[in-house]
Amino acid sequence: MYVKNIREVKKNLRARYRQFRERLGAAQKLALDSTIQSRLLALNEYAGAQTIFTYVSKPIEVDTISLIEAALANHKQVAVPRCVPDTYDMEFYYITSLDDLEKGAFGVLEPITAKCRLVSRDEIGLCIVPGLSFDAQGYRLGYGKGYYDRFLAEFHGDTVGICYAGCVQWNLPHGYYDKPVDILITEKYIRRMANQQH
Repeated sequence: MYVKNIREVKKNLRARYRQFRERLGAAQKLALDSTIQSRLLALNEYAGAQTIFTYVSKPIEVDTISLIEAALANHKQVAVPRCVPDTYDMEFYYITSLDDLEKGAFGVLEPITAKCRLVSRDEIGLCIVPGLSFDAQGYRLGYGKGYYDRFLAEFHGDTVGICYAGCVQWNLPHGYYDKPVDILITEKYIRRMANQQH
């Protein structure tokens, strides 16, 4: 999708999808989140993964707190990100419970580094990717900081985007280096991308 002022377009899209999420009622959001979680936990890729990389959700995101609890109960290794200060990079750490988290950058819960082990860069597994919006090809619209874009460029496992169907559009503007997710899950469907290479 060619767009002249890509920054402006992305800014408007972020505002639109943020507003969509903020308008969801608590009961409605809970229902959507649990449907998405059920679909994710039923994936063969989830069953086969030893390590689950996942973000820790903020209130407007698809909930991952109960997902983290489910993965720990399933005896998976769970790895969550921490933003590296003064950079746009993030590192993942293994957590063994939600008590291993503290408020970090942008008010997001992050691993307490003194309690957690750093994940090596070549670790593979299933990575659950956040996004304000995804498109039909698996490209995502993030928050504009580029943390996940940098991480995914080096990641060699399977990637799953989780998103509300109301935040999915046919085509998003994306750059040459952007990597689409392998699988997109909404409350309505699971879409596997044609570009899946695993």
